[in-house]
Amino acid sequence: PRGGLLISVLVLPLTIPVLIFGVSASYGATANPDPFLQPFLILAALTLFLGVLGPVSAALALRHGTD
Repeated sequence: PRGGLLISVLVLPLTIPVLIFGVSASYGATANPDPFLQPFLILAALTLFLGVLGPVSAALALRHGTD
């Protein structure tokens, strides 16, 4: 039970930039297309970075959990 709370506290700050840039990109796409590119590129970079980091960290967590 305590491990779940710790994971939530560690992962929650990583989701905030994705939320901010996602809202900014969607607002830019609907209201004014000019500022759309920069938040979209940052969001794409975060997605690619976390897409690479996610499986590696999951494998390390599973390996550590079985030891």
